[in-house]
Amino acid sequence: MNKRKLKKAITRLLNLPKNQFFFLYLSNKLKTFYYKYTKSYKVAYPSNIMLELTNLCNLACTTCPRVYNYGIEMDKGNMTIENAKKTIDEVWPYLDSIGLTGLGETFFYRDISVIVDYIKAKNKGIIISISTNAMLPNFIELATKVVGKIDTIQISIDGLDDVYESIRVNASFKRLDENLKTMVELCKGTKTTLMLNMVVTKDNYFQMPELISYAENIGIDFLDFSQFNLAAVTNIDVSYYKFYQSKEFLDVLSEVEVAKNKTKKLAVNSNFKTGQGFKECPFPWSHFYVCWNGEVAPCCAKPFPKEKTFGNVFENKLIDVLNNQAYVNFRKAWFSNTTINFCKKCHFTSLQ
Repeated sequence: MNKRKLKKAITRLLNLPKNQFFFLYLSNKLKTFYYKYTKSYKVAYPSNIMLELTNLCNLACTTCPRVYNYGIEMDKGNMTIENAKKTIDEVWPYLDSIGLTGLGETFFYRDISVIVDYIKAKNKGIIISISTNAMLPNFIELATKVVGKIDTIQISIDGLDDVYESIRVNASFKRLDENLKTMVELCKGTKTTLMLNMVVTKDNYFQMPELISYAENIGIDFLDFSQFNLAAVTNIDVSYYKFYQSKEFLDVLSEVEVAKNKTKKLAVNSNFKTGQGFKECPFPWSHFYVCWNGEVAPCCAKPFPKEKTFGNVFENKLIDVLNNQAYVNFRKAWFSNTTINFCKKCHFTSLQ
């Protein structure tokens, strides 16, 4: 368990649900264990979900599924406060964590603080995380409203200086740098931690060691390096994944390990483990993704309900959607390690 997960686990254990809700929480944990032990196709109520409050965004990043065919064709909008509360009302007694993030820029959702306060009023121990590009003109003003309430604010960076701006189209590294330094000061002495995330590609991998130094120097708590997932990227061949096994990449990864060992406060995660099939994927069982319009898509890598949806939580209970025949068939494919067409090109299934 890494440092960030350990911190979350301790926070959660100190703030479990009270009274009758504790027994709902505990019985659901036991049901989860039972289903796993018996290799059931069903699931209990999720302990973590992703609630996409908006899929609107101010950038056009080359690493984002929004800029490729699926994203161009998707419907766009915001979840209503009423529908967000409806979903939270159903699942909160069972939740350990919730991500209020999807394909959009989270702070485009003007009522984000209302939703955060609603969750914390249910149980202050529920871990809340969001992801942001930190590029809206009034970002600091908006973020100030939730600092101290949200547990983790993840900020996408994908490089430094010109490399950053070439990938995160319409963004400014100078403004990002200013906002990050301001956020570090805002979060000092609060329960909110900051994490930078870099989607590693052929265009920025060489900056990984430099980014470690940058993050530590400005006082960031966590830094995560993640692979470029091609599940929804329609114009790049799956052979791209071979890059993560190339000598030039592995040489830089060795430099990353050296830099990680030199850090003092900064915690760095850089897992580039390869996947060999559908059974490598955790999403049939956890981190269920609820789109802004209520549709339940397979995962955050390809949340496009026009292509595949298991049902709508605004029309049915979430637990019923998670255990309907379509989801059961999805998990049957997982047990047989049979990658369905929708999931091909994902790094969980396609790295060889």
